[in-house]
Amino acid sequence: MTLAEKLVARAAGRDFVRPGEVVTCKVDLAMMHDSGGPRRVAPMLERLQAKIWNPDRVVVISDHYVPAVDAESAGILDLTRKWVKAAGISRFHDMQGICHVVLPERGHLRPGMFVVGGDSHSPTGGAFGAYMFGVGATEMCGVLVTGEIWLRVPETILLHWSGRLGPGLAAKDMILAMCARLGMDGGRYQAIQYAGDTIAALPMQERMTLSNMAAELGAQAGLIAPDAVTAAYLRSVGVPDDTIGGEGWQADPAADVAERHDFDAAALAPMVAAPHSPANSAPATEHRGTRIDQAYIGACTGAKINDLRMAAAVLKGRKVAGGTRLLIAPASTRTTAEAAADGTLAILTEAGAILMPSGCGACAGYGAGVLAEGETCIASTARNFRGRMGAATSKVYLGSPYTVAAAAVAGEIRDPRDMLAGGGAA
Repeated sequence: MTLAEKLVARAAGRDFVRPGEVVTCKVDLAMMHDSGGPRRVAPMLERLQAKIWNPDRVVVISDHYVPAVDAESAGILDLTRKWVKAAGISRFHDMQGICHVVLPERGHLRPGMFVVGGDSHSPTGGAFGAYMFGVGATEMCGVLVTGEIWLRVPETILLHWSGRLGPGLAAKDMILAMCARLGMDGGRYQAIQYAGDTIAALPMQERMTLSNMAAELGAQAGLIAPDAVTAAYLRSVGVPDDTIGGEGWQADPAADVAERHDFDAAALAPMVAAPHSPANSAPATEHRGTRIDQAYIGACTGAKINDLRMAAAVLKGRKVAGGTRLLIAPASTRTTAEAAADGTLAILTEAGAILMPSGCGACAGYGAGVLAEGETCIASTARNFRGRMGAATSKVYLGSPYTVAAAAVAGEIRDPRDMLAGGGAA
């Protein structure tokens, strides 16, 4: 079996499954946030007069409407807090960061788990060898009541990377290159597995970026087989050794995959996705000279501690260009603390970056940082759909934190390797 088939078989209580079968799986963990969580499922549960099957297997994270900027968002957060308390859910992380970063950061994920999340970027959990995918509020209500969900056993699409990434290259460039080749429906709502020596060399937070944006490839799940890197990360966040258990979660060598696509990391250049799709990706040099009003380093895909360090590598000793604003929203409060402790935050703010609260923020058009009519932004976020970050006439380009930082310094899109190669001002 493939890794996806093994994970689904375990959740279904089966020894063996094959693509196309419909099985019922037991859910190990359900994750919701303030936007699609309690305010959506609470009325359904009330109408059904139903209770949660196991409050200890539910995690709620407030990240969309934080901090409250008006009475409506304050009311949504108030409802979330009261519902969590009434439902007896102890694993509630309030204003601690973005759900896809906080969930593993707080040690809730393990290899082998079967997890559903109330958000489209829930495939992030696949970086830890868990089968995790996003569901809507109606399906989440069913999970909360029964602890189960049906699933069509997916085919596996193997995305194999070989070679070493060069300086100024990141997982974000890899996923944008895959979006360019496969398109946003290339995953066909199946399971993607990332593999190869390039993947094995990536740190956990870079792997999270790839799994997160499996959603942009149109996949249900984005899996990476657990290894020593996975185990080391889980230990670092307090997961006991005897519960990590990642050794057996590997694809069998003879397992059939529906498709295989090969990529060469050594040939990769920094990538930029033009409006209004991640699939509109091409080397950054093709967009050189495109003026920007705003650079945004934020979101679950682009503001983890390694992302902030990438930006700092470009910004150190430089200043944000006049007429350009650089906004940075760390992915979690722990990320902010770590960036403050190691000096990363000082480099960013000395360059002229504006520090914002941890949360989904401008990535999804919430709170501060949204765009005005006709403005152009380059962001480290996962999506650049029309109107997502503000006015419908605004334009959003996507790039790695290296590329976003370089654009902030130049006031226009640039290949970040030019700034990493030399010192001083651009």
